[in-house]
Amino acid sequence: MKYLYCKKTPGTTLEFDVAIIGMGVAGLYCALNIDEKLRVVILNKFGEEESNSIHAQGGIASVTLKEDSVENHVHDTLVAGAGICDEKAVMTLVSEGPENMVRLADLGVPFDKDAQGKLSITREGAHCCNRILHCGGDATGKHMTDTLLARVHERSNITILDRAMLIDIVEGTDGGVAGILIEKDGENILIKTPNAVIASGGIGRIYRNSTNAIAATGDGIAAAIRAGAKVDNMEFVQFHPTALIHPGAGGRYFLISEALRGEGAVLRNRRWEAFMKDVHPMADLAPRDVVSRAIIMQMQKYDLPNVYLDITSKSREFLQKRFPTIYAECMDYDIDIAVNWIPVIPVQHYFMGGVKTDLDGATNTPGLYSVGEASCTGVHGANRLASNSLLECIVFGRRCALHISKNSRPQHQPILPEPQNLTPCDLDLHTLRSQIRVAMTKKCGILRNGKDMGEALGLVVTIREQLAGYDLSSVRGTETVNMLTVAEAILTAAISRKESIGAHYRTDN
Repeated sequence: MKYLYCKKTPGTTLEFDVAIIGMGVAGLYCALNIDEKLRVVILNKFGEEESNSIHAQGGIASVTLKEDSVENHVHDTLVAGAGICDEKAVMTLVSEGPENMVRLADLGVPFDKDAQGKLSITREGAHCCNRILHCGGDATGKHMTDTLLARVHERSNITILDRAMLIDIVEGTDGGVAGILIEKDGENILIKTPNAVIASGGIGRIYRNSTNAIAATGDGIAAAIRAGAKVDNMEFVQFHPTALIHPGAGGRYFLISEALRGEGAVLRNRRWEAFMKDVHPMADLAPRDVVSRAIIMQMQKYDLPNVYLDITSKSREFLQKRFPTIYAECMDYDIDIAVNWIPVIPVQHYFMGGVKTDLDGATNTPGLYSVGEASCTGVHGANRLASNSLLECIVFGRRCALHISKNSRPQHQPILPEPQNLTPCDLDLHTLRSQIRVAMTKKCGILRNGKDMGEALGLVVTIREQLAGYDLSSVRGTETVNMLTVAEAILTAAISRKESIGAHYRTDN
């Protein structure tokens, strides 16, 4: 097991039966399904209101209507995944979805309903029929997160540690997990625990443009790599086709949900052309990798800064009710989506790779688990099907919780790293992080080639070598090392896969 750093011996030690790193839907739902006899701690890096889950708009996919079936949902998932999904994992995901929707409703998740009190269910890209449940029109992730967090606060066996940064997984005398090392309020703290769950979300902040939360720097994945856990499918980074582009856009781009295209929105170029009908049989509802590439090619062909999403066929009343968040956000930039086309570009959105797990979230490191976007169960293959992400959080979050509850390990003595004599860091971390993001965006994005990716890998290795021996115990320092670790793993995997498949599209093959 490799440790990041240890400036000094931890001054405080806490003890729990389970430690969950991350407070998105996966981490919260996992915590709620763990036996209440077990003491659980949940860590968040920047506060309760910061996770990828909160920003999820479209909804959660699950077989609900009679005209749908498990077989249909499995088929759509496998096709979108470009044939490299783990079929057993997909069957587990889809078949256990409906029962978990009932559990979510029982917990108070306010799924939208029609005037007759029936669930309001819509369709998104690459789905053959309607199967997307949603909340608040286009605020599904926030409503789910808020509800689950409220239930967590009611549990006496669950403790939340705010603004706590994971540093490393700590090895025990048995070779498995014996704790985690965290930083909180400038202090190193050891949490002794035989079970650690990585639920820290994705890797979006290693790219310049992303829909991800600012916390998504791949911390959990990087710590798992240092702990000897296997990772898989690291080359598959999903770009969402439609993010709002405007002069004030910063690092986190506002997502324009795929649900708009499910309700009839059409992608157009500046020549008014609805170009997707000539690209794929499903036109605007084609898989995300297909749509993102088509947009980039339109932008290159006509030298455009963006394309447009046209939902003007729908009434203002419908749009305000169905997409209140998107409608309001666009109006903030004087874009009335009832009469104006929405300027959009593809940006990084999701990570299909991650810490390799079995169907119970367990890794090859005893006592180490991973759920949600940080994990790789194989359900997404090379390209995630729309709205299967929240479903994955729920299904495998619960399976992980049940497995831990039945198989909780004994606590072993932690083997802490020796304190190191480190040099205070005087490097410009902001500039180094920007270099990583620019390189990953330009050289390992939607369109890739071996030469560019090799150059990006060289930059990552150079920066990693620059940082050697410095005290990186700040949050920004730790994040920077984690960004480098994940970027190196992504680039190495992407360079190794010579063929184009799903979200991994090479222009040199």
